[in-house]
Formats: sequence, structure tokens, C-alpha cells
Amino acid sequence: MRESGILLPVSALPGRHGIGRLGQAADDFVDFLKEAGCHCWQVLPLSPTGYGDSPYQSCSCFAGNPYLIDLDRLTARGWLDKADYEPLDWGSEPRAVDYQLLWEHNTAVLRCAYAGFLKHKPADYRRFCTAQKAWLPDYALFMALKDAHDGMPWYDWEPELALRDRRAVAAAKERHASDIDFYCFVQYCFFTQWKALKKYANAAGIRIIGDIPIYAAYDSAEVWAKPELFQLNRERRPVAVAGCPPDAFAVTGQLWGNPLWDWAAMAENGYRWWLDRLDFVLKLYDTVRIDHFRGFERYYAIPYGAPTAEHGKWKKGPDYALWKAAKERFPVLPVIAEDLGNITPAVEKLLRRTGFPGMKVMQFAFDSGADNPYLPHNFKTDNCVCYTGTHDNHTLRGWVKSMSAEACEYAMTYFALKKKKKLPQALLRAAWGSIAGIAVGQMQDFLDSPPSDRFNTPSTLGGNWIWRTVASDFTAQRAAKIRALNTVYGRLNQPEAGRTDK
Repeated sequence: MRESGILLPVSALPGRHGIGRLGQAADDFVDFLKEAGCHCWQVLPLSPTGYGDSPYQSCSCFAGNPYLIDLDRLTARGWLDKADYEPLDWGSEPRAVDYQLLWEHNTAVLRCAYAGFLKHKPADYRRFCTAQKAWLPDYALFMALKDAHDGMPWYDWEPELALRDRRAVAAAKERHASDIDFYCFVQYCFFTQWKALKKYANAAGIRIIGDIPIYAAYDSAEVWAKPELFQLNRERRPVAVAGCPPDAFAVTGQLWGNPLWDWAAMAENGYRWWLDRLDFVLKLYDTVRIDHFRGFERYYAIPYGAPTAEHGKWKKGPDYALWKAAKERFPVLPVIAEDLGNITPAVEKLLRRTGFPGMKVMQFAFDSGADNPYLPHNFKTDNCVCYTGTHDNHTLRGWVKSMSAEACEYAMTYFALKKKKKLPQALLRAAWGSIAGIAVGQMQDFLDSPPSDRFNTPSTLGGNWIWRTVASDFTAQRAAKIRALNTVYGRLNQPEAGRTDK
């Protein structure tokens, strides 16, 4: 079946409270997707944002982002009053997230909700905590201790807590019991709202494509609570960190700074932690895109403390062994592999063995002639997902503006165009007309958004992850245009009557 979808982070939904949230605007977007005849809503990681406000640098591999919790729906449960949050300054620009204001207000409002929640705890709260016992207690304690240390990273705490001395941790649990329960409550709110949204989407015939980073942030609950999973020395400092080598886009490479997994140690217990993570996200989403998939074949290790990524080395990853174990545990494994970057024959072999669809990004297609693998006529299989662009790419208008003269000339010839301004629409139609099983466009691509609406520019800080939509973007006319595109190229979603969540 040929399918289509739109990439729109939850944070980019419209709303009055500073950021897109899991409330009515999310339901409305599901309705828009249904009217547009799309099958999929692709989101970015739902985890708390970290360094640079990035969802790919999170304090947890499992927790949900508290900023995305819908405040109106907490009010509907009787835990908040609108006077607790409506008068607050959430920002004056509806198309941009102000993370500073969110940091100032959101936790305080959630603490108000927690006070209301304590008066009448719902019956399913303890069941939720029990179901999430593999990660929630460590995460909640981690967050309570970060509060107690004014937000300092765990590796700057006093040694007995940083290194998790048993007696120090036990004393901390007792001392911070109320704050630990608060952070459990926050996660209960997030996952309750997310579960309701996913159920609503599935009932409308819309699948959720999620996204997870391959690595954990150094200042995360996972590195603090489970150091045995990572390549750390006795002082819990990384031996090496993650990134990418220099290329045409980054002359000194990309220095991400994440600690690296200790794949040899993980292999000893059959990659149990990764299988548990997959189990978690496959319940959270219908399909999951895994970022930097090539890192499972070989990963780039940069010496800890190096100022750039220029002097790293490629080292062998778990390769197919991890995915063999995953396939043995999960009868169905709906994964999309982000197979971009330095893709070698060994990575291509791994992708073939897994059977996962890879990614074809149309914005990469026009800079090296007719043999470019991202050109639609070179797609070798429909087992792929064709993107007009990803969260790391330009808007289509920005792409046209940034093209070299040679690439622009080739693209104009490829599509038989005389005017550059028609290239964005041509690219969109080419993605939908390709043999790819799924075609996905950024929401900006359907809005004809300017270059300034780019969501993220890799290897930069400031101005990223902030773009948002407004309610007037989701018109019936725009849905009809997308529906026409889906009809012409055989990608129209016609949900089965009575379909419900899995």
C-alpha cells in the first residue's frame, strides 16, 4: 500500500501556552491529516529537551517532555484553575517557542496541578508507576536531585551521589520523596495525554511515526543510573564521545558529545537494555524512526575533551547481532532506519539484512548528476520512505535559495521548468510520485514557508527547534490540495470503518 504523511513536531502545534501541546490542537491536526487523506503523522522525539533546546539531547531516553502537557486538560480534570496559567507571559510570537519563558513558568504551573492531584489521586496512578518501574524511579530521583543542585549536571554533584553510593542514594530518596512523587505525577500526565492522542489518531486511520536518538545525553538519568551501559572510566567520565567526521557540510566534523554505548558489555546479556527500549517505544508509536542508524554498524569515536570531531576513529558496532535479537523478541518490528551520512557497503548490507526501510531525501538529489541515489528514478525498491526534507533540512523555499547554480540548473532540467519558484512544488510532487512506500513532507513544505522557518540547522546553537504553526495554517483548502496530491499518486488514505487503536 502506498502511503503518505506529514512531519510536524508536537512542539510546533498551535496554542496559547508557549509551545504545541497534547490537547485540542493535536486532535485538530489529526482531523486535518484525515481530511488530507494522509496515513501518518511523523513527530520528533517526545523526550524532554536538553542542551540547545534539542529533543536529541535529553535527560532521559524514556521520559516525556513536560512542556508538551496540555494545561487545559489538566484543568478539565480539576487539578488546575485557568487563573493558574492564563495570566502568565508565554511569549508574544505565536510562530516561535520561547524556551526561557517555558522554563520560568511550566514547572510552577505543574506544581499547582500536583497540589490539586494530591487531593484526589486517580486509581490508575499507582498502576502507571508500577508499569514504568524499569525507568521512572531513577528518572524521578535524578530530576529531584537536579533541582536540589540548582540544575547542575550529575557529574558535578558531590561524589557520593554522582557515583551513586548506596547509602547516599537511599538517604536522597527519603529526603526528596515529595519531589520524586511530583516528577512521577508529571510523567503520568504526559503519558496519559499521549495515550489518548494516539488512540484518537489510530481511530481516525492515522499512524504515529515516532523518533528516537541512537545516543543518550551525558547529563541523563541513564548515564547516571546505569553507567555500565556506557564507555566510561572509573570517575564516570566518557572514554570517547559521539559525532561525525568532517565532510562538505562541516569542515571540522560534528561533535555531539554523547557518551558511547559499551556494545561489548551489552552483548553479554543479549542487548537487554536496547530490547527493553524498543519494547517501550513500540508501545508509544506505531512505527519508530531510529536516528543515525549507521552507528549500529560502525560508530565514530572522538577522544573525550577534543575541541572538534576531526581526530575520531571508526569502531565496530553491534551490527546485525542487535537486530537479530530484536527480531527474535518482536514478531513485528516497524522501524524506519535513518541511513543518511557516510553510508558504506557494510551499512547497506545491514539495512538489507534487517529489512527496514531506509530514507530518501529529495533535497539531496540534485548535486551530483543522474546517478545520485536520491533521485526518484534511481530508487531500487519501494521499501523506503521518501522525504522532501527532514527536521535538519531547509524549507523547500530555503532549499531553492541555497542551491548551487549547477544543482539548480540540473533540477530545472530534471523537472522541465523555466521558473525557480516552481521547484518546491515539483519536488513535492516528485516525492509523492516516487515508488517509495511512504512519502513524507515537512509541514513547512505545504505552507510554502520561507527559509527562516527552518526547524534546525545542524552544528549550530540558537534559533533551532522553535518554529510553530498557527491555527489558520490548517485550512480546508490546504487539506483539499494535499488530498488531491494523494489521490493523483495513489496514496489516498481510506480508513476502514470502525478502526480503533491497536
